[in-house]
Amino acid sequence: MAPNPFQGVALHALGGLAAASFYVPYRGVKQWAWEIYWMIGGVFSWIVAPWVLAIITAPNTMAILRAAPRQSVLWAFLFGMLWGIGGLTFGLSMRYLGIALGYAVALGFCAAFGTLVPPIFRGQLPALLSAAPGITVLAGVGICLAGIAVSGAAGRSKEHELSAEERRALIQEFDFARGLMVAVFAGVLSASMSFGIQAGKPIAALAVQQGTPQLWQNTPVFVVILAGGFVTNVVWCAALIVRNRTWKTLAADGSLMGRNALLCALAGTTWYAQFMFYGMGTTKMGRYDFSSWTLHMASIIIFSTLWGIALKEWRGTSRRTHILIGAGLATLILSTLVVGYGNYLDAQRHAARSASSPNPAMPDRIRRTVLAQGIGRRI
Repeated sequence: MAPNPFQGVALHALGGLAAASFYVPYRGVKQWAWEIYWMIGGVFSWIVAPWVLAIITAPNTMAILRAAPRQSVLWAFLFGMLWGIGGLTFGLSMRYLGIALGYAVALGFCAAFGTLVPPIFRGQLPALLSAAPGITVLAGVGICLAGIAVSGAAGRSKEHELSAEERRALIQEFDFARGLMVAVFAGVLSASMSFGIQAGKPIAALAVQQGTPQLWQNTPVFVVILAGGFVTNVVWCAALIVRNRTWKTLAADGSLMGRNALLCALAGTTWYAQFMFYGMGTTKMGRYDFSSWTLHMASIIIFSTLWGIALKEWRGTSRRTHILIGAGLATLILSTLVVGYGNYLDAQRHAARSASSPNPAMPDRIRRTVLAQGIGRRI
């Protein structure tokens, strides 16, 4: 399948919209403790939705996973567990900072680690810095990080302008210091999702060999990664439920149970939709598919900021703060265009080289196979 970076950017934007929107249904859950609705929604996020989509798009999922290199499956699962810890604390960051600021801080660190570590690990950085497409992509990553910093500055400005009572009126558990610490921790560990996707490349390659369309090759990979995330999230939530005895809230008002469960299912399924679109978008980015993580993070922050505006989280702030919000959004949008353009330049250059080769298809197939196998060995 030929790369189409700008189509990839659009798919990543849809994934970002889903990721930024998933927490909204949770706001409608009544009386249930956080650990209750997080675990119920997570069953849909980590188990139900991934398996349903995998069975639809890759009917041989079980056979693919049985035949996949054990090392690849193990590392994808372990990275999923680490990512699961990050996901837990990510949810807490939104409790303490709100949607807009919580996303900006956590995803800033997540974008930096998740985008730059894979190419550094594979020794690709010198090659990236030696060609215009690679330099353009890295410039887009830098612009993204700058946009995240500006968004964080907007949140910090908001913190100084509102009184404690006003902050808690908008975000009941607002605590900037605690939220900042949690968000940084969440962002670093959440980057493990990117590492898990890289570790699962041999699984994706095998899925294509067994007839899965390239657009859906990552769905079996997400089954493994999210199984790891399921383990850490369920263990933690179960511990909280026992310690806090919050199981009692399930039966506090029977009339709410069906409504709350439906909202949790909606939140969980929406959350997984981000990776459905992410997996599709990655297949369109070409050789620099590691840049998908930057596009994903930028899109999430763009849409989470818009949600923050819609939910009036920025109400009562100054013109300066509003300017920072707008500047952050504009910078992030610019970063997605620059990253997409860098991938487009590389796709054009690669196509030109392939056209001049006597037998262009065979070298490219060999290169991709060797790369996939090499990733499985090194990780």
